[in-house]
Amino acid sequence: MRTALLALAILTAGAAQAAGIGASGGPSEVLLVVQIVLLLTVGRLLGEAMLRIGQPAVMGQLLAGILLGPSFLGAIWPEAQHWLFPPGRDQKALLDGIAQLGILLLLLMTGMETDLALVRKVRRAAFSVSVTGVAVPFGCGFLLGWFLPEAMLPRPELRLVTALFLGTALAISSVKIVAMVVREMDFLRRNVGQVIVASAIIDDTIGWVIIAVIFSLAQAGSIDLWEVGRSLAGTLVFLGISLTVGRRLVFWLIRWANDRLRSEAAVITAILVLMGVLALVTQAIGVHTVLGAFVAGLLVGQSPILTRRIDEQLRGVVTALFAPIFFGLAGLSADLTILRDPRLLLLTLGLIAIASLGKFAGAFAGGLIGGLRRAESLALACGMNARGSTEVIVASIGLGMGALSRDLFTMIVAMALITTLAMPPTLRWALHRLPLKGEEKERLEREAAEERGFVARLERLLVAADDGPKGRFAARIAGLVASSRGMPVTVVRLGPATEEAALSGAVAAAAQGARDEEARAVEVTELARREPAAEAVGEEAAKGYDLLIVGIDPTVAPEGGLADAVAGAAERFDGPLAIAAARGAHRTDPERAALSILAVIDGTQAARRGAEIAVTLARGAGAPLTVLFLSEATGPRRRLTGLRPGDAAALRDVLDLAEQAGLRVRTEMRATRAPEREILRQARAGDHDLIVMGVTRRAGDGAAFGPVAEAVLEASDRSVLFLAS
Repeated sequence: MRTALLALAILTAGAAQAAGIGASGGPSEVLLVVQIVLLLTVGRLLGEAMLRIGQPAVMGQLLAGILLGPSFLGAIWPEAQHWLFPPGRDQKALLDGIAQLGILLLLLMTGMETDLALVRKVRRAAFSVSVTGVAVPFGCGFLLGWFLPEAMLPRPELRLVTALFLGTALAISSVKIVAMVVREMDFLRRNVGQVIVASAIIDDTIGWVIIAVIFSLAQAGSIDLWEVGRSLAGTLVFLGISLTVGRRLVFWLIRWANDRLRSEAAVITAILVLMGVLALVTQAIGVHTVLGAFVAGLLVGQSPILTRRIDEQLRGVVTALFAPIFFGLAGLSADLTILRDPRLLLLTLGLIAIASLGKFAGAFAGGLIGGLRRAESLALACGMNARGSTEVIVASIGLGMGALSRDLFTMIVAMALITTLAMPPTLRWALHRLPLKGEEKERLEREAAEERGFVARLERLLVAADDGPKGRFAARIAGLVASSRGMPVTVVRLGPATEEAALSGAVAAAAQGARDEEARAVEVTELARREPAAEAVGEEAAKGYDLLIVGIDPTVAPEGGLADAVAGAAERFDGPLAIAAARGAHRTDPERAALSILAVIDGTQAARRGAEIAVTLARGAGAPLTVLFLSEATGPRRRLTGLRPGDAAALRDVLDLAEQAGLRVRTEMRATRAPEREILRQARAGDHDLIVMGVTRRAGDGAAFGPVAEAVLEASDRSVLFLAS
């Protein structure tokens, strides 16, 4: 690695010298490109090496800057280091500009990864851990800053600002590093894993608010209680407005950009503009721009239509370009050669000891106060001790605002590097000592089954329906499904309306009336369309939806099969499709008539997804559920114990899903050569009023689901719901 690094440095230094650029020249775009290439290449290689030894990749990016900076390359070949990274302010400003944007983007991503629902779920233990885990190391860092020699302070008259900043630097944890290790060990859903991540989230949030206030103090140049109060009040007002009115405005902005703009990556542009606006707002009220970027991430991360694709695109830009440059520049700014001074080395070791012991003791005590066992508190204390990328960001801000000297900055970077490298093995050791208990095991199995399921992957629903009973019944189905996860719903109303906003009202009413304890509010948009169903669905589907629910009368064509309007809508939607046909009591009262659901399964994956929709509907409506398992008749009827292993596993999977949803399920089994007759017979015998079937689209035909499904749809006098996934 050392040989490769020197070879790369020689090549780039030679290129820079050949181009006539160096320490004596003015700012050069060519040199900027050389610097970026170096930081990206070395950062990526070292990041890969870190991952292979169980460490976070960001530490490799930081090490890249240290190796290319005065700590290594500058010590063994100072001329090359000065060619590559001239000390002149003008050239450094070019890289600094990219790094400053990188800070905002990293804080945006941190906010997007912040799970406020998780914090609410484990709030008692998380808040107790955060209070003690922040207070103890903050106090230690503040005292250290208060008694530092004046020679270590950048501005001795603002010792209080430096002391406050040191306290914050020692108190904060890196939620990204913590979450990475907890997720890698499959502990993210464990009780202690959730408390660890939630506590790190609260630590981060508290830390950014404190840093924003300290920034206002540093700008004022003196400790003015009026300025402090104004900054605190402005911060509180900003947070209050952002998390209430601002939340809805952000949701609207993202949806508007996704639905109205046709240019590439329009949503990402909207997110970046939002980040910049909130950063400018926080700057205007006298606090640091990082708070605005972090809050923007919080709001964006809660948006109900932030698709995985958009999230991955934005994350790719940040992690591939801006993160390596920022952390590399932080490493360049650190000069570890100062540790050759025994006094500074001892001070750095003392800083590491104070930071580690203070954080460990505070988090451990907070865990015990929050009701955790000693082994859980031990794991918590180990996990909270990683500073990682967050600490480097904090130190860079402190250096930029003049709260930290270059020596203090280097000491903090060294502390962040060592505590982060030590955290993964210690946390793994502590987590291995925590066996899985009965209640926690049941919860993990339930959540794992839900995450593997079909409904868990849905993010946004589209309903194409007319204003008749079938359309209103489809809207009711959509409301029950959407409320299970708080999914936004768009209703495309086809043809003339008998009552304004009737379909969106049916969706909202079903969602609000859901009996599921975990039901969430649903945002509904209704669009009136006069064009044919195929054109209306095709235009709207381009905006990105995960499931289309169709309710159009008639559903069946006179000659059999799907009616033209239904078939046209189905053919214009590439994703999962549900077709609802209201019959019986649901034609008279589609929005309020009771549900008694019959889920038909046969061991296929498509049938399993249909059964999952049936479970979701039964849970939301508080309806009875019967599972009818059909197998091919090859002899006398078989009992459950006589099923083939694959069939038994499929049936057990569905029954487990219903049990985890808190439903009591009746099971019927039939071995038959005419499955459509058994389905209709069971629907009549069990007095079921809704048949739910998972079906498969025929290859090359988006509107045909096979003879069994078509026979049931044509002959049933009960409501039918097909899910074609």
